[in-house]
Amino acid sequence: MSNLIIVFFIVLIHNTSSEFSAEDCWALGFNKANLLCSSCDQLPKYNLDDLVSHCRDCCHPDESGSTEKMYHKAVLEVCTCKFGAYPQIQAFIKSHRPSLFPNLQIRYVRGLDPIIKLYDKDGHLQETVAIEKWNTDSVEEFLNTHLVKVNDDDYLRTNMV
Repeated sequence: MSNLIIVFFIVLIHNTSSEFSAEDCWALGFNKANLLCSSCDQLPKYNLDDLVSHCRDCCHPDESGSTEKMYHKAVLEVCTCKFGAYPQIQAFIKSHRPSLFPNLQIRYVRGLDPIIKLYDKDGHLQETVAIEKWNTDSVEEFLNTHLVKVNDDDYLRTNMV
């Protein structure tokens, strides 16, 4: 009986710790937002067998379907000192486009390359996406695809009585 209880707890601990958070994956050198599980299959070719288990804990399954994960809040973080290196990101921020997304926040962080952090409805960080190579249309399309639409018919939001 005691062996059965021990086995149960081992299985329970393994199941609760089998997936790493975005920060854990980043610390291991993996970008959880962009890592597909098919990439983990390539590691043994380069004698990186030790990384496969951590890679599997950080990856997303390759999907052929078009189901997109939706997020309740996004924070675009960038350093204004890097606007010269990322003119498309500057153009997006300075345009009217951020106002199209009430659940998008722009945060200026010293020395940071542009990223988008995506949060669930409880405010927990779910994914971080590097956007330094994106243009203004790509940022807008990504936000249209992955951000939950805010109901504009709410009279308190529109200031109409």
